[in-house]
Order: sequence, then structure tokens, then C-alpha cells
Amino acid sequence: MEVLKIATAGSVDDGKSTLIGRLLYDTKSLTTDKIEAIEKSSKQKGYDYLDFSLATDGLVAEREQGITIDVAHIYFSTAKKSYIIADTPGHVEYTRNMVTGASTSQVSIILIDARKGVIEQTYRHFFINNLLRVKEVIVAINKMDLVDYSEEVYNKIKADFQALNAKSTFKEQNVSYIPLSAINGGNVVDQSKDMPWYDGQTVLEHLEGLHSHDVFEAGKARFPVQTVIRPKTEEYHDFRGYAGKLYGNSIKVGDAVTVLPSLTESKVSKIHFFDKTFDEAVAGSSITIELENDINVTRGDMIVKSSELPKIEKDIDTTICWMDSKKLVPGTKYLVQH
Repeated sequence: MEVLKIATAGSVDDGKSTLIGRLLYDTKSLTTDKIEAIEKSSKQKGYDYLDFSLATDGLVAEREQGITIDVAHIYFSTAKKSYIIADTPGHVEYTRNMVTGASTSQVSIILIDARKGVIEQTYRHFFINNLLRVKEVIVAINKMDLVDYSEEVYNKIKADFQALNAKSTFKEQNVSYIPLSAINGGNVVDQSKDMPWYDGQTVLEHLEGLHSHDVFEAGKARFPVQTVIRPKTEEYHDFRGYAGKLYGNSIKVGDAVTVLPSLTESKVSKIHFFDKTFDEAVAGSSITIELENDINVTRGDMIVKSSELPKIEKDIDTTICWMDSKKLVPGTKYLVQH
């Protein structure tokens, strides 16, 4: 089944966690125990409605403050797709966590509070999505129930965001706009009866129509070694495997490979996935590879097909996200880790 990776974005209290909770609830992805826990907590807070944000806020500090601090990953499925949603924080001081959540996503849902419109954090999150080359962006104009489901308000915010989008240099990006009320479920899974002027898709309908286009699943085979497996048990006394995730292309038993940066050559002798062996692994697979000869391979090395060697350079131009609280100082030497 196709897997679509999504990240939420937006300022604090724009309704990111509530939207995800509503998606889970309306797709019947929440257990009975979880729903009962949400009902109980909502009553304790004095709410006369279900606080769906409780479905994702996992840390004690998050639950107490009603905010998201860390990146929470939520999994659910429909008949068409499986989804992994990264619920990212909205506070400025937790922006680095938002970058982490969006870095592996194919779709970004940027929420905007209909009462506030496009704000500084909206600009920041949209820029980060462009920097990370997130191709599909859904601008979810939330809390329409608090502006009387006004089409005028929706059109104003849409126009403001379109003006922002016009400045983007990432022209391959697709931006869609959906007015919604996450707390009431309007245009989340089911069409809202309160916004008859909107004849577009709901959030789920739009997601169901998108296709996975993982940038890591196109190009040449690249296998960064995450760990070297040496069980040293009686059964696997001489076993030496290299575990990691395969990117770019498939790899087969018998393929000639080169280990970087040492440029040592070998051939793939076995491909393991859990307790089974396969003749071939496709891009996106988390596997363990055995090589024909016992060579020195360590964590951080890259195994590539010998016929698909990358160009090796000492100097590169790159765009980076600087997430440390201390400013980058030009001319300073920094260690680069991959």
C-alpha cells in the first residue's frame, strides 16, 4: 500500500493537533479506549466538546499547556493509502523541531487561523517548506466557525497567501486551499454544510488523490550504513552485515558495489529483511546487506553500485538550516555529520 508522509505547520493554537485528531476520529482510526480518554479529559477541562488535540499531544508538558513541543508521528490508514503525519510545534522557539518533522515529508499542511490570517510564522513555515523542497502544500484555513464561515474572510486570506507564494522560487510546488473547521469536522473528512460556497475537496479527499513522490526514491542507488551487525553468537559466529535504508534505486544480489569514502570494491552476497533473505531490495527498504569479502565498512560509510559512482568533490555549494541558538560565524571550521 502506498505510504504518504505529511507534516503539519502553522503558528501555535492554529489547530494542527486538533486537525490530526479529527482526521483520526472521522476515519475511525482511534481505539475505543483512546476516545474514552479524550472524552474524560475534555470533561475535566470543562469542555462541552471533544478536545481532539489530546489524540496527539503526548508529553506531560504538552498536555498541561495544550501545545505541541516535540514532533509526534501519527499513523493511520484508509482503504487507499497509509499515512504518516508529523505533528510539529508552532512556537517560534521550537521551529527546529518543525524542520525535523518536515524534512522527510512529501506533503505539508500549513494551518492558518481564520481570525488572524497570514502572520510571520506562516511566512517562516512556508519558506522552510520551500527550502526542504516539499512539493505538495495544503493551506488549511482553519477555525472558519469563528468567523461565521465567511467566504470573504477565506478569499482575503487565500489572496494574501497567493501573494506570498508568488515570491517563491520553487515553481514545481503545488499549493491548494481548503477552508475548514477542524473542531467541528467541516471539510476535514466530510464536506461542510456550513460552507456551501466552497465546492472543492476536503482534506482527506485531497490527500487520497496525491501520490508518493519521495525524492529519495528516484535516482541512483545509495546505501548509507547506519550500523554494522556482528552478533558473534554460535549460530552467526562469522556474520557481518551492514544495516541501513536504501535510497534512489534497487540493488540486487551479485551487484558490484563500491564503499565510500575508501573506494573499496566488493559484491552483494545476501540481502536480509528481518529473518528473510531476498534477491533484490527496492528504494525505501530498511535492510541488512552482506558483502562477498570481509572488508572494512563502518557506520557513516556509503555503499553504492560501482556502475553508479557519485562525483567526488572536496568543495560543494549547499543550503543549510542552521538550528543552533548560537549564530553561525563565517570563516569558522565546523564538523559536518551525515
